[in-house]
Amino acid sequence: MKIRPEEVSSIIKNEIENYKKSLDIKTSGSVLEVGDGIARVYGLSSAMSGELLEFPHGVMGMALNLEEDNVGAVILGDFSLIKEGDEVRATGRVVNALGEPIDGKGEIKAEKYMEIERKASGIISRKPVFEPLQTGIKSIDGMVPIGRGQRELIIGDRQTGKTAIAIDAILNQKGTGVKCIYVAIGQKRSTVAQIYKKLEDAGAMEYTTIVAATASEAAPLQYMAPYSGVSMGEYFLDKGEHVLIVYDDLSKHAVAYREMSLLLKRPPGREAYPGDVFYLHSRLLERAAKLSDKLGGGSITALPIIETQAGDVSAYIPTNVISITDGQIFLDSQLFNSGFRPAINAGISVSRVGGSAQIKAMKQVASKVKLELAQYTELLTFAQFGSDLDKSTKAQLERGNRIMEVLKQPQYRPFPVEEQVVAFFAVINGYLDSVDVDKVRRFEDELLTELRNTTDILAEIKDKKALSKEMETKLGEAINAFKKNFN
Repeated sequence: MKIRPEEVSSIIKNEIENYKKSLDIKTSGSVLEVGDGIARVYGLSSAMSGELLEFPHGVMGMALNLEEDNVGAVILGDFSLIKEGDEVRATGRVVNALGEPIDGKGEIKAEKYMEIERKASGIISRKPVFEPLQTGIKSIDGMVPIGRGQRELIIGDRQTGKTAIAIDAILNQKGTGVKCIYVAIGQKRSTVAQIYKKLEDAGAMEYTTIVAATASEAAPLQYMAPYSGVSMGEYFLDKGEHVLIVYDDLSKHAVAYREMSLLLKRPPGREAYPGDVFYLHSRLLERAAKLSDKLGGGSITALPIIETQAGDVSAYIPTNVISITDGQIFLDSQLFNSGFRPAINAGISVSRVGGSAQIKAMKQVASKVKLELAQYTELLTFAQFGSDLDKSTKAQLERGNRIMEVLKQPQYRPFPVEEQVVAFFAVINGYLDSVDVDKVRRFEDELLTELRNTTDILAEIKDKKALSKEMETKLGEAINAFKKNFN
């Protein structure tokens, strides 16, 4: 084919006209090695800690280790798509995992982003915890009360009902205006699907968000999940709303962080966890707060979950989280196996907020329940060594057995606070002493049904939030009237 000179000159003219003097300068490096969600990158000498990195195939990473001759990065996606020699580009901006700039270089234009590593609210911007957050669980609302803005740890061995307590608490927020966030860290997908189904069936997904980084996902995504969850909570907090967030569970979160740290060749400490594992959880849980009225009065209440091995609460991660939180709900595998569910050990479960997070009516009855239960537990130990017990001791043991029955409740059946007050009132004032132990729960259910249908007592307790002398007399008469027809 013959090339004509005018065609050649036309092509050259077009190229000259379309020539752009501006240069596209980008900092780039190359992958030295990749595996297990970690990449070593050479050539990014100007990269900053926390900077977002761009790998081929649209995979993003985050620079965490800045070493003398390379950068250690965690890969936020499928690392199997990346191979040695691939080009890596620095974005030139330090952003958190959701893309928010934290380098002071101005905004990145976007519709809406929330920082996942936001600084916790300061002392002046907070307010003491005083509003109750009702879980619907009698053992908790009565003896280990939780307030809005509190951090209450749920701790126990596997299969003792930790998640069930958290789900019950979410179900009980229906109609209260509290937004709920459930963060699943390292859970099986089938487990998360079951939880979603339960919440969906109960109509709880209308006010609940599930953030899931399941067991099959990379460690960096499991590491980020709780921070993403609390950022969503802070969106509502800033609007003056109330939020309940569940972290299920922080044991797996610490394991994911340990995996990342060891692969980045950071020096291991106790139980091979890195030195900053305490800070990992403290900076997360400190973001739970009750804000002052000036800032809208919103709150984030956190329920972190920790799994123990054979009831050992003195292990590294459990002791860390116990020291960060405002109390713990301890679940006992022996109580669980004996049929006492929820298996909350009232003796070593505490709430450092206490009565401040209870309505007056609950304070009036629950303090006596806790005292009687403590005496019952002590007497039970001595009763095992001898059968020759005096009349008052036997009566106290009988009362204790009935209190234990009242504290039992089925899963996914939260009780409104006014019904809990009635149940506690009945047991501590001796109305159940003549009822057989195996009939106590039926007596309680039928009594509450009777009060709901024929009297305004429950509505009055809910409205006034206190038990006056007249109300106590009225309630006592109603219980006695019901008792005559109960068999």
